[in-house]
Amino acid sequence: MVAPASGQPIRLAAITDEFSPDIDVALDAMRSVGMTGVELRTVGGRNVVDLSDSEIAKIAAAVTVRGMEIVSIASPLLKCVLPDAPPVDTRFQQDVFGSPFTFDDQPRLTSRVFEIARLTTARIVRVFSYWRTIDPPRCEERIVVALQALAEQASTRGVTIGLENEYACNVGTAPESARLLKRLPHRHLQLIWDPANAFILGDTPFPDGYQILPRDRILHVHVKDCVMQEGNAIWGPVGDMGIDWRGQIRALKQDAYQGWLSLETHWKGPSGDKLEASVICGRRLRELAIHEGVGKWSPS
Repeated sequence: MVAPASGQPIRLAAITDEFSPDIDVALDAMRSVGMTGVELRTVGGRNVVDLSDSEIAKIAAAVTVRGMEIVSIASPLLKCVLPDAPPVDTRFQQDVFGSPFTFDDQPRLTSRVFEIARLTTARIVRVFSYWRTIDPPRCEERIVVALQALAEQASTRGVTIGLENEYACNVGTAPESARLLKRLPHRHLQLIWDPANAFILGDTPFPDGYQILPRDRILHVHVKDCVMQEGNAIWGPVGDMGIDWRGQIRALKQDAYQGWLSLETHWKGPSGDKLEASVICGRRLRELAIHEGVGKWSPS
């Protein structure tokens, strides 16, 4: 655990499959770079919603024995085409991470995701805002209705819905996120802030994007880094690309952010090895968190 200047801890986590599909390999690598928080998305190449209760129990035990905790279920909820909406914007790659689910699957998925949160004691359920269309504002009313329903269900289960601003979904930029949060002041609906996702859509996520977000609605932060070349994201080491992670982490500390910094590497590393890439980024993130973004990092 890393103690910021404000006295509040900024805790480090990661989505396990960014390190390895093998949960034990992933957890050991995460622990080696100082991470204590675990986000579950896919394990063994299968989406978490497709795992059995016994498989979830084994994962939870593997996490506990290492002194770590499952903090978020990175679910695929609302990561699908919204029927009778404007056409999907084909400019953006739709990463499904083993979750090619449809609109009709959402009730079943919702029930399963909440059950997995109960089994793991995770307090965050990550959701989206349907695949991005050519006219996102026309989808806003239906997104609000869907998120309101999820927040109501979450409120009876002791968990919080974390809406991720996802570049391939209808709520992707900081302005889109701020507008949605203003329309939905439910305390069980908060934001998973992903600066890189906003950057891909043309935002300057820090400082400009961050300044318009309601700080008390930022529940969780995803960390990855990229630059844009000819409309495509080129992923790389955290802190060395296009996102001002030094400034963003310093601002989070100054604003007494109490959530997690959770690594979602995306980079394939210098030799095409995602485990190596995530270890590099994990070490880099730890140093950024310790030093509030000041100074250079070199691998140990």
